[in-house]
Amino acid sequence: MHNLQMVDLKGQYQKIKPEIDAAIQKVIDSTAFIKGEDVGAFGNELAAYLGVKHAIPCGNGTDALQIILMALGLQPGDEVITPSFTYMATVEVLTLLRLTPVFVDVNAETFTMDIDSLKPAITPKTKAIIPVHLYGQSADMEPLLEFAAAHDIHVIEDNAQAIGSNYTFSDGRTVKTGTMGIASSTSFFPSKTLGCYGDGGAMFTNDDALAEKLQMIANHGQRTRYVHELVGCNSRLDSIQAAVLRVKLRYLDDYCLARRTAADFYDAAFSEYEHIVTPRRASYSDHVFYAYTILLRNVNRDELRKELSAKGIPTQLHYPLPCHRQPVIASLGLPEYKLPVTDMLQDCMLSLPMHTELSNEELAYICDNLIALTNR
Repeated sequence: MHNLQMVDLKGQYQKIKPEIDAAIQKVIDSTAFIKGEDVGAFGNELAAYLGVKHAIPCGNGTDALQIILMALGLQPGDEVITPSFTYMATVEVLTLLRLTPVFVDVNAETFTMDIDSLKPAITPKTKAIIPVHLYGQSADMEPLLEFAAAHDIHVIEDNAQAIGSNYTFSDGRTVKTGTMGIASSTSFFPSKTLGCYGDGGAMFTNDDALAEKLQMIANHGQRTRYVHELVGCNSRLDSIQAAVLRVKLRYLDDYCLARRTAADFYDAAFSEYEHIVTPRRASYSDHVFYAYTILLRNVNRDELRKELSAKGIPTQLHYPLPCHRQPVIASLGLPEYKLPVTDMLQDCMLSLPMHTELSNEELAYICDNLIALTNR
């Protein structure tokens, strides 16, 4: 068995090479590398796919979240609630804007924000909640949205890992993740389900006035060239990345299906082994499996990773040190947090290879070795 990849971008590219190459060449021929026609077209096509009024491309997913917070007018000292079990970028933008992060725990089965942990975290200073749609699955948005509305608090979705996923409300209504809060952000980092060939991101909203403000902030705070009305930044999706994403957007549902199919294989293979706990798929959300992350019971994870690596099987830790335990957060003087589920997960989670090109032969090789090594 050849060395496996956590994400096989080369194999994915080879399948759509003629379309990608033609799209890139068209941009090169036009020399419209910044604000070319592909950028606006991609934004429109992505908005149509998601069923949201405005999709505003930008430089990356971190910028997207920061720009949203700037546009909403949050002030230094305002509190923003977020799960600690997420990538640090979610929290990084809060500290950059001198907002106060308030950490809550996650559900032990879905790994997304726990509504029971959220409720006691609300204070008069709470201005926003950032649920993270983790690993490709939506947070449970309906009770969260109802609770936030009752307290007049903004909900900003971090949709960096779950674009393409659907959320179903109790009345049967189904919507795409990233379309439920006042605004949402996403990332097009190459390994994402919809990834470009560099950095990229986007912001989504159904609010016309907010959309205009997001566009202005991302473009140096200007509506008209050389007239700067707001403090802004320079965050642009370049034309080549937009061209790549326009092609890949047409395959997004296929990519989601391929990842679910691989996850089905893993689930079936591990179903009878008590040392391996497979991801729970929530009834309210379909899962696009940005990551396939298992929970290990009574297994030396570090030793297992070494043994798998020796057999050419890569693994990854999402996330070995949660945000509330990061050194930079300790310097902020925040209260001591007790997040038992988050602390438990950091020690026993393990992500396996997950991408659109996994073959049954590769999946069987991974599963057979993992089962053998955890059941000795």
